[in-house]
Amino acid sequence: MQVQDQAEIAHLLAELRVEHRDLDVAIEHLAASFSRDELQLTRMKKRKLLLKDHIARLESKLIPDLDA
Repeated sequence: MQVQDQAEIAHLLAELRVEHRDLDVAIEHLAASFSRDELQLTRMKKRKLLLKDHIARLESKLIPDLDA
């Protein structure tokens, strides 16, 4: 993996982490709301899980392969 690829992945990771954090806050506010929309809440939670999986895949790309 080249340095440029690593920089691009790190930049994308930062963006995804911000979106994940923002979704977390939005989910908390919606869950605490008196008139919450369960469908929207479910969609937000699903999006948050997808982001978490994407973040994990990208983080694994940054880990160098070690030959045994």
